[in-house]
Formats: sequence, structure tokens, C-alpha cells
Amino acid sequence: MRGWVTLLAASLAVPVAAQDALPPAPYAYTQLDDPAQEAKAVELMETLRCLKCQSQSIADSDAPMAGDMRHQVRTRIAAGQEPEQIRQWLIDRYGDYVSYDPRITSSTWPLFVIPLILLLIAGVLLARRVGRKSTGGPEEIFEEADS
Repeated sequence: MRGWVTLLAASLAVPVAAQDALPPAPYAYTQLDDPAQEAKAVELMETLRCLKCQSQSIADSDAPMAGDMRHQVRTRIAAGQEPEQIRQWLIDRYGDYVSYDPRITSSTWPLFVIPLILLLIAGVLLARRVGRKSTGGPEEIFEEADS
């Protein structure tokens, strides 16, 4: 029984090890020949989040997935696509989390509204508390306590 578990674990680990053993995509670490296109690509890559790293951009990450994403960005820029088209393609493929520039949609609007509501509530509570203290001085408080 123990041998089967070891064999199963080893067979599941092989695909994971094989992914890291693959060579990086051609444009993962190679810049485009046209400086204007490379500048567009770098600007876009700095606004896209690596999905495997701790909030690093794909421009800063050394993860294989970030390299593949850099390759996709450079390939698509070289093919003439606009950065916003590429960003939208990546968002469609990986979800909104891939972009550092969040969009307001039907599912994300509470993330933008709830902090504003909490700030409004905190402001109202603070105003009420400060308003109470400024109306009654220490003499009035002692007179109310004696009654």
C-alpha cells in the first residue's frame, strides 16, 4: 500500500517539475527591437500583476508565469495591438486581479462604496461626540450629577 501512495505522489509531481524545466518564452527576457514598442510594452507590464508573486508586477517578477505574460505582451505589441486591447485580453483570461487598475463593475462596486460609507459613518459619530462635549462644560456636568 505504501508503495502505491509513493508512486501516486511521484506521478503527480512530474508535471509540476516539468513546467519549471521548460525554457522561458522567447520574449520573456528579450526586449523588442523597436524602442517605442518596447516602451509601450514595459509601461503596460508595470501595470499588470503577477498571479504567482506577492503583488509584484510582471515586469519585476522572475516567475515563469510572469515571463510568459511578458512574452504575450511583447508579441502582441509587436503585432500592432494597442496596450488596452492586450490588458482586456489578459483580464478576460485571468480575471480582474491581473490589473493594478481596477474597474468598477456590477460585482466590484461594493469595494469602492463601502469604504466611503464607513468614512461617512465615522465622520457623523465623531461630529456627534465632539458636538456633545463642546456644548456642556464641566460645571454643567457636576450640576447634573448633583440633581
